[in-house]
Amino acid sequence: MNVLVFLIPISLSLGGLGIWAFVWTLKSHQYDDPSGDAARILAEEE
Repeated sequence: MNVLVFLIPISLSLGGLGIWAFVWTLKSHQYDDPSGDAARILAEEE
């Protein structure tokens, strides 16, 4: 049971870090142009 004293805060902090990273990617506009990325992959110019 003593291990839960360590595991619960560690898991909560890792979950919070994941949520923070997701919100950071949303705010830095990482997901704004998915159709443009698909068109760039299929373009033949280099």
